[in-house]
Amino acid sequence: MKTVSVTAHFDGKHIQLDEPLDLKPNTKLMVTVLPAQDSEREAWSRFSLEGLARAYSDNDEAYDLSDIKVPNPTYDRG
Repeated sequence: MKTVSVTAHFDGKHIQLDEPLDLKPNTKLMVTVLPAQDSEREAWSRFSLEGLARAYSDNDEAYDLSDIKVPNPTYDRG
């Protein structure tokens, strides 16, 4: 399985994933505990993530530098 990040929450007894994920028994996981956020910040974060999910999908083409027709001469690749 490829590495994937999913949101989750603790319900007081168990860690619950916020989206379905097919896990086999004994799958290794890494859990990061995040600091508490106010509800407005959490709502904006969720809104942003949902917008990005609609804009990009796993089936999108990958673009290469050779796809650029007219390069921007002032772009700093730093």
